[in-house]
Amino acid sequence: MAETAQAVEEKTEGQQAQESPQTQAKSVEFSQAPEGKATGSGTSIDILLDMDVPVMVVIGQIEIPIQKFLQLGPGSVLKLEKPIEAPADLYLKDAKFATGNIVVVEDKFAVRIKEVIGTGTASPAAANKK
Repeated sequence: MAETAQAVEEKTEGQQAQESPQTQAKSVEFSQAPEGKATGSGTSIDILLDMDVPVMVVIGQIEIPIQKFLQLGPGSVLKLEKPIEAPADLYLKDAKFATGNIVVVEDKFAVRIKEVIGTGTASPAAANKK
């Protein structure tokens, strides 16, 4: 009879554990990593120095109605809001990081950096939403 009572208690405890919505936590011990030693093969940032990053140069923007947009074709001209002497904005991803002047180098457009600015400036898309 004692065996039956013990089996019932174990079964009841097992059912409670399965029915309980709470997860039971177990303690785990982690080994200490040695200080000052880098692990893995990525021990330096040299790999980052060889990566290319996309830079976008914005010389101006315009908002036009969809009807006018659909009428655009070869030879159409969109007049931008910036005056010709105003610097272009340079963006890395969505962050403005510099301004510069448009120049020509070996028959190609180029940008001469005029000013490097801090982070936190919104992208042209974000500026349009304001």
